[in-house]
Amino acid sequence: MWFRLFFLICVVLAPLSAARADVKQTVKSQAPSGLVFVINEKGDVLVSQNADKTFVPASVAKIATAWFAMEVLGPNHRFETSFYMDDKRVLYVRGGGDPFMISEELAILAPQLLAKTKKKPFSAIVVDTSYYPDGLRMAGIENTDRSYNALNSALAVNFNTIFAVRDGKTVRSAEEQTPITPLAIQQFVERGKKGRSRISLAQEKPEVSALYAGELLAAFIEKSGGKNEGDVKIGRVPANLKPIHVHRQSRDLAEILRQMLLGSNNYIANQLFLEIGAHKLGGPVSIEKSLKVTRALLAKHGLSKSITLVEGSGLSRQNKFTAQGLGQLLDKFAPYAELMTKSKKGSRYKTGSLSDVRTLAGFAETENNGLVRFVISLPGNTGKLRFRLLNIIEREL
Repeated sequence: MWFRLFFLICVVLAPLSAARADVKQTVKSQAPSGLVFVINEKGDVLVSQNADKTFVPASVAKIATAWFAMEVLGPNHRFETSFYMDDKRVLYVRGGGDPFMISEELAILAPQLLAKTKKKPFSAIVVDTSYYPDGLRMAGIENTDRSYNALNSALAVNFNTIFAVRDGKTVRSAEEQTPITPLAIQQFVERGKKGRSRISLAQEKPEVSALYAGELLAAFIEKSGGKNEGDVKIGRVPANLKPIHVHRQSRDLAEILRQMLLGSNNYIANQLFLEIGAHKLGGPVSIEKSLKVTRALLAKHGLSKSITLVEGSGLSRQNKFTAQGLGQLLDKFAPYAELMTKSKKGSRYKTGSLSDVRTLAGFAETENNGLVRFVISLPGNTGKLRFRLLNIIEREL
């Protein structure tokens, strides 16, 4: 009886072992210098090639940022922006680091604000960005016009970018929902390309992004029937004032993470990374606070030696992961896998790209092993190969 049972087990396991060997051989032939690591839900290693090497995760680092955010802030967290008004009807706006203050959100915010302040004109708008200290810079963010290098800020709109169409010195908004403002025109005339393009606001002058946020808020206030008759300025909320309105972001953290992961938005990722520290240790935000909180969380779960993260987006090459560490982190992120991009076969994944590295990690739906955790890191411009490897994992494991 025991012999027959042993024989049946061998019959069942033999094809699986052969399939596993075939996958390993196929991976090796397709990407001999690539890192490929696959484990099942129990933690059993199914494929391990070059998995003992550390690698730069690129935007796959956003999986770690998303996990930190869920652990510290919680899926129902909503960012807040506070409004104050003095007896001269000066409107003060204190930014709270909302990463999703886009035009559609301002369209919700403006009428709610006017319902609290009435529609009599404001005499000025003062933007308070003190929640983010001056000189704050994230590792890996370069001083360029490219939108993925947008400066992080306590109050910024549309991810601190402007999307417009330029024809000589004539500039118009490239999106129907966003009014064009004087500062947007000036910035695009100075730095925008001809035709349709998106620029990040000047990093050497962080006040520009705050002033643009105030101008765009004023435009939406006007669209809602209000008016600002004075300047938009940068300043501090007077200590004696109490909020007249606190706007809570219409999207909860889970939805913001979904958008961050789907769009691989670097600005959102680092706004969240900074909020993690301030939420736990108090404002204003600082990189040091966020590093302290995230490193403590990694240590708590035994990941401090296998996950090194210095910022939240993946732009910095100082971020270093091991395949085993990311595999463990994926296991912890499994309850939130549905926030990630979905393949035709039902796998969930996040991509990462820098000039000399292409990464892919997530959860693969396989024929014989169910939902497995996988990590792929390839040298050079090999973006399509990582998806071919994912297809092999889905089909043959």
